[in-house]
Order: sequence, then structure tokens, then C-alpha cells
Amino acid sequence: MNRKKLTVKPKNRPALAQCSECGLCDTSYLRFAKRACAFITQHIAQLETLAHGRERDLDNDRELYFGVHQHMFAARRKQPLEGAQWTGMVTTLAIKALETGLVDAVLCVQSDPNDRFTPRPILARTPEEILASRINKPTLSPNLKVLDEIPDLGIRRLLAIGVGCQIQALRTVQAEIGLEELYVLGTPCVDNVTRQGLQQFLQTTSCSPATVVHYEFMQDFQIHFRHEDGAMEKVPFFGLNTKVLKEAFAPSCLSCFDYVNSLSDLVIGYMGAPFGWQWGVVRNPKGERLFNLIKDELEFTPIVEQGDRKKAAQQGIAFYDEGVTIPVWVARLVGIVVNKVGPKGLEFARFSIDSHFIRNYLYVKRNYPQRLEQHVPEYAKKIVHQYQLPSK
Repeated sequence: MNRKKLTVKPKNRPALAQCSECGLCDTSYLRFAKRACAFITQHIAQLETLAHGRERDLDNDRELYFGVHQHMFAARRKQPLEGAQWTGMVTTLAIKALETGLVDAVLCVQSDPNDRFTPRPILARTPEEILASRINKPTLSPNLKVLDEIPDLGIRRLLAIGVGCQIQALRTVQAEIGLEELYVLGTPCVDNVTRQGLQQFLQTTSCSPATVVHYEFMQDFQIHFRHEDGAMEKVPFFGLNTKVLKEAFAPSCLSCFDYVNSLSDLVIGYMGAPFGWQWGVVRNPKGERLFNLIKDELEFTPIVEQGDRKKAAQQGIAFYDEGVTIPVWVARLVGIVVNKVGPKGLEFARFSIDSHFIRNYLYVKRNYPQRLEQHVPEYAKKIVHQYQLPSK
């Protein structure tokens, strides 16, 4: 069956300025956009029931923050995958899913041949195509623009890798795609940017923006930049030029409340693990099936939960809101102190969630006040209202 391919200009996106460029509106599934778009119709609770069989328990602190799950783990590959961003858990799992016949294809993202940070979504059918997608592309990515290719390629079982806004749209239309099985491997996502915004971020933050291969906001309260020659550059969170960077983040990311990718079967990222390890959240039996594909190749460390994030999160509200920037030497000193006595493991993850949810709640309240009540999920409201917020 051939589907008509649609080309929609950005100015005509249904979500307007809040569009996260997930790619759905470039397909025949555009007709579902009003319901599927996370920035038009927020319905994570209903989609949790679709994906996991139930909604999260708001009285269970771990589920309040991290969503429906069966268990969590902290791990890394015993033999790191060459060229991967960390040890290659996501890439290895995707290859295993393909090689074992669990799926026919993997929806993943390669880089544009002319620019490593410009994403190019593909339906990978070989291990080599999956390997070519390793390393995150920290920009808005139209992952779902390939959905119309699925019937034409005869794909019946798919593993989709994506971030929260993409997965909410995918879950909403999954019954329309005609798949026998859909597996979803998610990554936590926060503070994404357009390609232009990424350039602004790199030029503002890194000493050598042209040679950055990848970067991540890490648990030691520093941004880790890896450069082409393998060198690591570390920049303290607290020394960022907040006034400038506030303008770099996409409006969709400033309106997002699904940092932990609630609708994925399995989530793999760094945010809830000790430094040097990856954090995994198995949400349902499909997630367990994916986890079991690589379990024997991993070494594990205990999940930790140390410190108290609330004072730091409360103080950070004014820090971000007022665009405070401090000298780098002071920022490094603050980072060292916070890294020694501050939140770790799951408590660090809660700190990050609290900080971003507060910021995003205030952004929506100020820019889209008429949508605030409907747009912010109940779990996010409960998290945000633990804190004293600015009156305006």
C-alpha cells in the first residue's frame, strides 16, 4: 500500500511554536495530530494504561517521579561498544532485537552525512545501519517521519527508539500503523534545541564548539563534552550563561513534563545511576523482553538514593528565573561541594525532574495560561507544588 507523503511547512504545524518536530505531521498520520501531539492534547495517563495496563500510582514516590515500572537497574556493558556515546547498551540492544528476529526493523536516527548533529531518521534493517546511528543527536528530530514507509517495506514487528514527545504521538497512532508488535526503547530527554539553538549552546559553552562529538549533562553537575581527538571538556552547570541559554531551548522542551519517557517499554539513560553507569527502567513485560536481550552482557551496581534535593531545587528557581551567572571559578567550587554533599542516584534524578518541571510549569503559566490546567499532568502538578513558586 502506498501512502501519500505530506510536506508541511513549519509555520503550518498544528502545535505552532510548541512543535517539537517529531515528524508525525510529515506523514499521512497528520490527521491524528490534534490528539497525538503532546503539546496539543496531553493524555499521558490514558496512554500509560494502553502501554502498561495501568496508570502510575501517584502515592508511590518512585512511580510519581519515574512512572509505571516493574524494576530499575544500574548497569554498563562489560565490553564497551567502540564509538558509542557511553558503553553502547542502546545500540547493542537494538542489534540484538534485529538479529534474534524479535523485530524486522529498528526506528533509529543516523546523522546527516554533512553534519553530525543533524538527525536523519531511518528504519534500520541491518546491524550496520543501527551501528551508524550510535551517539545521541541533541537536536529536535523528526523520528516519526518514516512511519509511512512501514507498510511499503513489509515491516510487521518494529522496535522504535525515541524520546517522550515522539513516543506519545507514536502510542496514540500505533493501532493505525498495522504492526503485529511494537517495542519501544526510550531515552530520558530534556532541554532539546533546534540545530541553530545547538550551535548557540556550543558556542556559548564549549571552548571548541566545532570539534564537539557529543555531550551530556552528567551527575557530577558538569557538562561533559567529548571532542574529535577524544579529549573530554567539563563545564560546571552553575557557570552557564543562563540568560543566553534560556533563549536556546525549544518552546516544546520548555512545555514538556515527560523527562523520563513514561510510555516506553524500557528506558535507558544516565540520570538515576551512579556516575559512570547507565540507569534502566523496565516498565512492562515487553520491556523485560528487551532487557533480557542484553542482560548477560552487562555488569550491575546497586541503585543508590542519597542526599536531599529539595533545598537545592528551591534555590535553583530564582537562579534560573533571574538568569544569574557566576564566575567559572566560583561555579567549579560550587560544583565540587554539591557533588560531594548533594543528591545522588535516584535523588539526583528527582532533583533534575523537580528543577525542570518547576521551570516548565512557570513557562506554561506565563506563556499559555489558558492551557496550564489541562496541559500539566497530575503527577507533575504534585511534584511542582512541593515548592514555593514565584507569584508571577
